[in-house]
Amino acid sequence: MDWPAPADFVHGDPLPPPAAWTRPGLVMTFNLECPGCVSRGVPFLKRLHTEFGGAVNLLAVHTSFGHRLLAREEVVPILTKFVRDFARLPFPVAHDLDGDFARHWQTEGTPHWLAFAPGGELLRSVYGSQDNAQTRLQYLLEEWAGRSGQV
Repeated sequence: MDWPAPADFVHGDPLPPPAAWTRPGLVMTFNLECPGCVSRGVPFLKRLHTEFGGAVNLLAVHTSFGHRLLAREEVVPILTKFVRDFARLPFPVAHDLDGDFARHWQTEGTPHWLAFAPGGELLRSVYGSQDNAQTRLQYLLEEWAGRSGQV
């Protein structure tokens, strides 16, 4: 699976594949059992939405890649509650049940970030949630928003 089907979106409106995008976008693969995802990755993506949400597509994809493979009915209710009630995410969230999405995009684990140009070209693939990864992604989105070089 190179892109989640509309039925795989558990929150927000389904986002079409990057080839159909007219603006750049950032996709984060994550897992609720990943401490770095929950404590750094998700809050960072939420902050990026606050800063750049009107200029870029943002999507979080919960994946089993690198984690326990659980049945959809075990994951989706917990994921939906997390997204809606706890994190209150303002962007779409999809579910990659068996990790095929993550494998297709050759992610290294979670969180992993995929930055796409309008039209679908993969511009960056960044693993991790530490400061270095966040700084690289922040600079990229500032460049997209025409704010490079500003403090």
